[in-house]
Amino acid sequence: MADGVKNYAGEDFDAMVAQGVTLLDFWATWCNPCMMQGTILEQQVAPKIGGRAALVKINVDEYPEIAAKFGVQGIPALFILKDGQIVSEYTGVQRADALVQALESALEG
Repeated sequence: MADGVKNYAGEDFDAMVAQGVTLLDFWATWCNPCMMQGTILEQQVAPKIGGRAALVKINVDEYPEIAAKFGVQGIPALFILKDGQIVSEYTGVQRADALVQALESALEG
């Protein structure tokens, strides 16, 4: 698994999240808070997680069916999954330290 944040590109979603820890960031190009969250993920969260968890951005305009599956009402919306199951969820811009702590907890648990 590569370090950093990956843009979802239509691959088999269920297989992608089936094993390990995954942070999903639901966003859109027109959403300024989403851009702020993306920068936090890329510059602060990804270096601290070091590839131990997948960080995946999902554009809600391109993949509305996945956003609907998670009941996304507002963006940015973030979900942390472990072996395909939601363990944490957030709406709005989140601080890097809170996300790193939640990811560490999911990785340990």
